Amino acid sequence: MIPLRDASRRPLHFPAATSLIIAINSAAFILEVVRGESFIKLWSMVPADIVAGHNWITIFSAMFLHAGLLHILGNMLFLWVFGPEIEDVMGAGRYLAFYVLGGLAATFAQIIIDPSSTIPNLGASGAIAAVMGAFIITYPRDRIRTVLFIGWFVRVTFIPAMFLIGFWFLIQLFSEVGAMVEVQEGGVAYMAHIGGFIFGVVTARIFENPQRLAQRSRFK
Repeated sequence: MIPLRDASRRPLHFPAATSLIIAINSAAFILEVVRGESFIKLWSMVPADIVAGHNWITIFSAMFLHAGLLHILGNMLFLWVFGPEIEDVMGAGRYLAFYVLGGLAATFAQIIIDPSSTIPNLGASGAIAAVMGAFIITYPRDRIRTVLFIGWFVRVTFIPAMFLIGFWFLIQLFSEVGAMVEVQEGGVAYMAHIGGFIFGVVTARIFENPQRLAQRSRFK
């Protein structure tokens, strides 16, 4: 499933913070392409290094790096689908704080599950998972225009956010269980997705601006 947009509403304010995050990720990706693998390794987060007290800056920097073109395109698509509406009810400042804290929560979840790992971790997925967690709390019934793949059959349809995001979260849970029973040398940091998502679900209402939420309710 590939989400395309929220078909139920549009933000009342321009998503400046979401646009800024996308711009920063894009600029970081250009630096990755220009400077090569040494740059990626330098700024990626390695759990064993963090546990040993080294390279703490990478806890922050890694959430703006990506492993390839498809990785960043997929992440930025999900952010653009779900981010503007959450920014709309939080305000740019609160939303930026929420996004960064969600990314940090995701990172620490990954460190806790595998503190001795020497595999570099990078990507915005954990922070975006927090945004998705907030979305399922704030707008669970919104219909998301989605490209649905069933074998060779492709269809554009509308799926409630509750089911779309809920299904995505179940995939992360089952994938993490699978990863725990297999010896892996790399791959997707599913626990980071789970940690970011849980952070978003738990803290969404804390970061929402009551005035903006009330304003949003009047324009359903």
